[in-house]
Amino acid sequence: MRELGKQLQQRRQAGLYRSRKVQDGMQGAEVVLDGKTCLAFCSNDYLGLSHHPKVIKALQQGAEQYGAGSGAAHLINGHSRAHHALEEALAEFSGRPRALLFSTGYMANLGVMSALLQRGDHVFEDRLNHASLIDAGLLSGARLSRYAHAHADNLQQKLQASKPGTRLVATDGVFSMDGDLAPLNELAQVCKQEEASLMVDDAHGIGVLGQHGRGTLEHFGLNMDDVPILMGTLGKALGTFGAFIAGSEDLIETLINQARSYIYTTAPPPAVAAATLVSLQLLKQESWRREKLQELIAQFRQGAAALGLELMPSPTPIQPLMIGDSQRALNCSEALLAKGIYIPAIRPPTVPEGSARLRISFNADHEPRHVEQLLDVLDAIV
Repeated sequence: MRELGKQLQQRRQAGLYRSRKVQDGMQGAEVVLDGKTCLAFCSNDYLGLSHHPKVIKALQQGAEQYGAGSGAAHLINGHSRAHHALEEALAEFSGRPRALLFSTGYMANLGVMSALLQRGDHVFEDRLNHASLIDAGLLSGARLSRYAHAHADNLQQKLQASKPGTRLVATDGVFSMDGDLAPLNELAQVCKQEEASLMVDDAHGIGVLGQHGRGTLEHFGLNMDDVPILMGTLGKALGTFGAFIAGSEDLIETLINQARSYIYTTAPPPAVAAATLVSLQLLKQESWRREKLQELIAQFRQGAAALGLELMPSPTPIQPLMIGDSQRALNCSEALLAKGIYIPAIRPPTVPEGSARLRISFNADHEPRHVEQLLDVLDAIV
């Protein structure tokens, strides 16, 4: 414990120290952080649904009907009619027989791997997967192998070199720090050839990609036969809180009986489930939100190219601007904030050493004038 202060000081000197800002009010294009109004390009509320009047009203009515909390785990008496209705709606939305709610995407990923894997099994993961997938693989007891980012051939080589047995391949659909897409068509083909199961964490794809907002699987035209295990979150494009796993009847029943992060935790508030049902309806009905996002992304990328800014290749609302050095990325973030724009610096260990960046993300609350303002400030400081 005596070493903690020294370690924190070392983090400060390396430009890796993290601190929180306090936000007042709701998410939106403009937010109030530490008492200062600024234009924010960092939220995962991609469709702007977290503050939609209909979603807020559903949350209020849900609290009046069910109370503020669920009171118990799902398997005791915490599984409400609202939870059940949302699971049925998510199953229909994802085109699968069943869906199962989890409190967070982290717990969903932990739950899947703890339930399906054990010592002697193998799990293969993209090198840039989200920390929750990596941790889930490590904690499962299975042997974890990481293949080169978005490299199906490298995955196939590792699968062919592994011993027979249960083999699970897990990947992000949209990589949260790079904004690029996993080559799901190629990965699905390799998994079929090598008799492995494919799991996709589509936290940043659900609601954003695909003609109907069903995510990267819809974008690539894949079904449950191609990707047996789908994880999606509710706290990003859907604007509420929680996560779900969608798949076969047997998969969901296995998770209900064996996923420790599902069994041994209090169910999310039913009011949140009621609000999410409304978010899901809006996601399906208001396609203009996705269309507007694509227009903003195109405007930004064209403007950045004209300025010579080094953007990473991304078709999603996540638009990383590579900086490299951690302290320089932090300085750029602070300079942006001084100009009234908030974009946190993303630094190791969240991203590999030497790849610190400004992770710019857009949502449907932004307007073209906001993009122009961002480009003008970036031109001046980067």
